Amino acid sequence: MPDHALHGSNPDLPYRIACLCDLRDSQGRVLMLRRIKAPNLGLCSPIGGKLDVAVGESPAQCAQREILEEAGLGVPIERLHLMGLVSECAFEGKGHWLMFVYRVLGAVQVEPRDMREGRLDWFHPHELEALPLPDTDRRIIWPLVRQAEAKTPGGVPGFFAVHIDCRGQELRWSVEQQTPGT
Repeated sequence: MPDHALHGSNPDLPYRIACLCDLRDSQGRVLMLRRIKAPNLGLCSPIGGKLDVAVGESPAQCAQREILEEAGLGVPIERLHLMGLVSECAFEGKGHWLMFVYRVLGAVQVEPRDMREGRLDWFHPHELEALPLPDTDRRIIWPLVRQAEAKTPGGVPGFFAVHIDCRGQELRWSVEQQTPGT
């Protein structure tokens, strides 16, 4: 069975659990990773990674670990706000994904740099459209993140749950739950 695949999942389309981490700096810029490894080779995405299912890692623990490994930041769990759940059916025809999207509350400081997964760098939210993004991120996930933004300074981001069907020529998705930020 492929690494990190959930026990009982289809070997041809294994099911994996991961987290995506939305970190912002004091200017409101988003920390993105230009990936040099699959999945999303050559594309930009937030930092994140697969849960270590062998040790029973929680999604928040996974986010904490990935932020430490990729950005070098120790972020307490209290600063992780679950703002989204994304399920992807047959992503790239290679597997199913369940992703927990976390926003780190408050600004963080990370120096842009090259690391084992690719290049970390900061981008203003309006610059994301010009980046090479996975189609699911561009068309579905980032618009839902924008809709879940906190509406006032010090407010709390909202929440969304979306199911994306990547089979076939056209993406199909349904927003299963959505709550605006406060």
